[in-house]
Amino acid sequence: MARLRSKIWVQAYLKRLELQTISAYVMAHGDDHSGAILVKISKMDGFAELHQKTFDLQNNRNVWVKILVGLEEEIDFFLEKQKANDPDLWIIEVESSNGQNYLDEF
Repeated sequence: MARLRSKIWVQAYLKRLELQTISAYVMAHGDDHSGAILVKISKMDGFAELHQKTFDLQNNRNVWVKILVGLEEEIDFFLEKQKANDPDLWIIEVESSNGQNYLDEF
């Protein structure tokens, strides 16, 4: 099965959020072809969640899992360390006070 390029996935995801009037930004532009993608959901109250795509072997599909929950500044610190270790990394920030993010559609 062919893998969707990271840049195309990001563009589609941002468009989906835009259609729902949810603000989202590219905070780090990674490799267009195969860069890993992290999605930060800012709850607009000082707290945030961080999601990463992983492969579910039991169900043979990609799933998004919440890897961090906490203060936004702590998640930002974690993301800075990740960027330093992986220059191909994409980071998308979604501003959603209720946590709605539509990742389950992707």
